[in-house]
Amino acid sequence: MKQPILELKGIHKAFPGVKALDDACLNVYPGKVMALMGENGAGKSTLMKVLTGIYSRDEGEIFYENAPVNFTGPRHSQEAGISIIHQELNLLPDLTIAENIFLGREITNVFGAIKWSVMFDEAQILLDRLNVKHKPSQLLGELSLGEQQMVEIAKALSFKSQVIVMDEPTDALTDTETASLFTVINELRDEGYGIVYISHRLKEIFEICDDITVLRDGKFIAERQVAETDEDSLIELMVGRRLDEQYPRVESKHGTRCLEVKNLSAADIDDISFTLDHGEILGISGLMGAGRTELMKVIYGAMPHHSGKMLVEGKAVNPRSPQEGLANGIAYISEDRKGDGLILGLSVKENMSLCSLQQLSKGMQLDHGAESVAVEDFIRLFNIKTPSKNQIIGNLSGGNQQKVAIAKGLMTRPKVLILDEPTRGVDVGAKKEIYQLINQFKEEGMSIILVSSEMPEVLGMSDRILVMHQGRISGEFTAIDADQEKLMACAFGNNIMEKTA
Repeated sequence: MKQPILELKGIHKAFPGVKALDDACLNVYPGKVMALMGENGAGKSTLMKVLTGIYSRDEGEIFYENAPVNFTGPRHSQEAGISIIHQELNLLPDLTIAENIFLGREITNVFGAIKWSVMFDEAQILLDRLNVKHKPSQLLGELSLGEQQMVEIAKALSFKSQVIVMDEPTDALTDTETASLFTVINELRDEGYGIVYISHRLKEIFEICDDITVLRDGKFIAERQVAETDEDSLIELMVGRRLDEQYPRVESKHGTRCLEVKNLSAADIDDISFTLDHGEILGISGLMGAGRTELMKVIYGAMPHHSGKMLVEGKAVNPRSPQEGLANGIAYISEDRKGDGLILGLSVKENMSLCSLQQLSKGMQLDHGAESVAVEDFIRLFNIKTPSKNQIIGNLSGGNQQKVAIAKGLMTRPKVLILDEPTRGVDVGAKKEIYQLINQFKEEGMSIILVSSEMPEVLGMSDRILVMHQGRISGEFTAIDADQEKLMACAFGNNIMEKTA
């Protein structure tokens, strides 16, 4: 094993009521991709914030290029050669690509005027290196998410970074964009860069990484070579127990018809019809841009439709706002929990009860006692890791934030629960807990629509699956008849329409 270019040894970090890091360690090797793995709340993000100086460590040492370092902030660590590409990109869509790459470090003459031609030339060299087919003068907001991710990498390279940390880099990318990213990662590895790769997608870890570091509850658990481990043993290291069945689907005991959608058309969706029974999980599959989220938002009332109709328990409904959707018994958990699902500056309690204030009120007055009891019940039921219900939700890990978002929808006691990418950015342990909760509510007769880009998730949890392509339904399958090949064929528009329901 090579000498590490970056070493974090015995790192401790505590917050009021929480020990976030407890003797955590990480080695990053030149010319290697190190996966940093662990459940949500394991301490991965905290460790990266300690590394870059956002948090000061309570104990421990950091060595970079064999010398002890103590970075005072992200700018300091970047200038030293360590860059982080965050899950939520730190870019400004209304500026050009070049302006984003050199933001705060613009190339100027002695009088302070920006040397635009020099800056554009420098940006073009970086873009060519990453095979980005855009001019530096183009507005960043005109690029796809995958291309914007490449601009973040270009920005990291402009600092002459030796270590690049990628936090959930493929979370919002298409398969094509992910393949392009992996090509760039392989090139960076060959050029001697040390890369830290944080992801919950185990398949990616075995495809792109050389080594794995596992954290659990803030502690260093193990460092392994990818070639010497497998998925089952990695999961066991992460969660401290075996996950015998990743998708614990329970057999459906269909009840009466709950939701009926007839010939629904709107922007990006065309002539959609389907049914959903009480106690059924209906999976919605398809490629990004197929219209899945748009369909869910129309059903919920967040987007208008121009033709077609919907019935809930035989009663015609026409929700024209999310409030009307909730009033009709339809709850929607957004794929974008931070943008649409949660208010990060409010507490766990305030977020969870936000849509249920009417049910928790007596007349015009909120019943704070009933609110607290309901929230604490869901914290216990969902095993949400938080010091208290009053903790600011932005301080929780992504998996625990997702559990709060789902609990928020369930507190409204919906007839139809729409889960849009419910396990995106969630570790395998928290996924299993979310699946078990979904099954519990299914057995209680709730009707659930599960929208997911992960085919194993759709296949593993659904009773019936619809596939969408360019705003239309291109296939329908029962759980028994569905497989990845059929779903993929329909996702690409091969209209099998094999109705076996």
